Amino acid sequence: MTSLNVLPQPPVAKKVARELTNHGHTRVDNYYWLRDDRRKDPDVLEYLNAENEYTKKVLEPIENLRNEIYGEIISRIQKDDSGVPVKDNDYWYSYRYSGDNEHPIYWRTKDPSDSAEQVLLNVNELAKGHEYFRVANLVVSDDNKILAYAYDNVSRRQYKIAFKDISSGQTLEDSLINVDSDIIWASDSKSILYIAKQPQTLLGYQVYRHVLGETQAEDQLIYEETDESFYTGLGRSKDRSLIYVYHDSTTTKGVSIADANQPNDLSPFLALEEGHEYSISKLDDSVYILTNWEAVNFRVMKADLNRAANKNNWIEVVPHRDDTLLEAIELFNGHLALQERRFGQNYVSVLNLTSGRTIELEFDESVYVVEFENNIDFSEDYLRVYYSSPVTPGSIYDIDLNTSEKVLRKRDKVIGDFDAGNYKTERLFVRSRDEKDIPVTLMYRKDSFKKNSENPMHQYGYGAYGITIDPYFRSHALSLADRGFVLATAHVRGSEMLGRDWYFNGRQEHKINSFHDFIDVTKGLTDKGYADPNRIFAAGGSAGGLLMGAVANMAPELYLGIASHVPFVDVVTTMNDPSIPLTSNEYDEWGNSANEEDYYNMLAYSPYDQIREVSYPNILVTTGLHDSQVQYFEPAKWVAKLRALKKDNNILVLDTDMTVGHGGSSGRFRRHKTRALEYAFFIDLAK
Repeated sequence: MTSLNVLPQPPVAKKVARELTNHGHTRVDNYYWLRDDRRKDPDVLEYLNAENEYTKKVLEPIENLRNEIYGEIISRIQKDDSGVPVKDNDYWYSYRYSGDNEHPIYWRTKDPSDSAEQVLLNVNELAKGHEYFRVANLVVSDDNKILAYAYDNVSRRQYKIAFKDISSGQTLEDSLINVDSDIIWASDSKSILYIAKQPQTLLGYQVYRHVLGETQAEDQLIYEETDESFYTGLGRSKDRSLIYVYHDSTTTKGVSIADANQPNDLSPFLALEEGHEYSISKLDDSVYILTNWEAVNFRVMKADLNRAANKNNWIEVVPHRDDTLLEAIELFNGHLALQERRFGQNYVSVLNLTSGRTIELEFDESVYVVEFENNIDFSEDYLRVYYSSPVTPGSIYDIDLNTSEKVLRKRDKVIGDFDAGNYKTERLFVRSRDEKDIPVTLMYRKDSFKKNSENPMHQYGYGAYGITIDPYFRSHALSLADRGFVLATAHVRGSEMLGRDWYFNGRQEHKINSFHDFIDVTKGLTDKGYADPNRIFAAGGSAGGLLMGAVANMAPELYLGIASHVPFVDVVTTMNDPSIPLTSNEYDEWGNSANEEDYYNMLAYSPYDQIREVSYPNILVTTGLHDSQVQYFEPAKWVAKLRALKKDNNILVLDTDMTVGHGGSSGRFRRHKTRALEYAFFIDLAK
């Protein structure tokens, strides 16, 4: 870091050799002792606190810059803000923020033109006295009298569910603990379905029915998932007649259904088949099925509900297309809306179910994201979408289903002197080493960018689970763009940016492609003159943190700085231990260490195992003690081993927030503190 002359002495983690043997191959893990599932071991806490003190000392020279950037970021946020009301079961629901409050107030009204509102939940009041507090879901009973809400005050995603009488404002005695955030009311308005979590693995695997007035111990088990490779979820049809229990693994997805009047009577909609992924939407007595059956990029089929269990009764509504991934559908009376992705760009189109005519929504920009937004009532004559681009703040449009006329309901306001005309966004493709075209999204400030100049570059990537990092507007990114940075998102394999095959070619035995793609994008963009090759910075979190760890090992010379947040870096050890949360669910994503081929595939790139005695970039690592997705000890071990082996004097710091988990701080302002730290770290290095 250019503002530092001499670094203080870093902590040195003790070495306690532990042999780990698989398939006749033995690894020695000197830092396995840093794992403490109870998070109370004094030696572990002492080490983490020592790393935090070291981080504080090393980064002290940029503290003012960090505060400056944090101030910039939150100054762009509109303090008094509210959502667009959504109609649901005769009420209009919304939320608002006010002043310096970190959390929303949820409210409803019978008439959107009436200023009188009924407050459902003031999260600011609930959050008092808690370092972390988040309401993940809130649902009102069919009779509109009782509010059920799921909250987390630890940041471990072990939710609690509470109930509130809306009329009196009184909280009911009913309380559910160690559950997922899904809540579905039965038609009787006296009972809900929820998902209980396994305490060790945190896997949501049991669906229970809770009747108001009874204890959790009295709740009735409706369904139990015995296959640990599946996640379980809950949903309900738009007409409220059916309750859905979702079964979701990496490559197999399906649903069971129950009458909302008789939620105990659950049955599979269609038997699960390995490799078949489908979801359903009900309209009258028919179901529309989004399926990959004989359609790798999905298609839409239709069937009578009582005959749909036999695929021979399915009728094709929207055919498969080789160049278009069909991501989601929304049903309305007379119309079917489609959310699609083609050549990296997503689109929304509307199919008239009577005429068969399809209209694709048009927008002025060439790079943007458009997606469905709170379409709860299928009797409405409009489709609500969210629209954004790297230079256009988040916007809510209502689209007339018959005419495609767009009505802008809200556009997020950016406080200050933001002018979209000062910035430019591009979508281009970089050729990979195996002759694939990797999509890249760029954003930069026009007056500070010149090709073949000395612009620093911030390159972001993720590349797992089929998750695509779309080109949303991110006001915090202006703090980099305004300082001359080019912001690049590398849409590497492992996402679905170019369809389902783009995902398949970035998972399991093909995972190495994700890392090669990211490195090839770095080289390609510098070759094209978009950035100074001596000032390249890379960032990613979670599975993107794995990406950071892998590229740091494979091409450390390319990057001046790396920020790796809550990184999944100890791949082999974690995937060999099904007691660690998420492990068994993700064998189809990464591999199973019990399989020799999978073991060696993962070992070949696992960042912790592949640390070398070389010079590494300046590296900032962040984590949370209560992380339920990537346990804190993965980044802690990674940093300890890097310290012992790396052959440079560059910065390596580990910042462990002792109060949060995977998602970082709760609150609309506080959550930007880590972002400000990353940006200050990079900006100072770029000097």
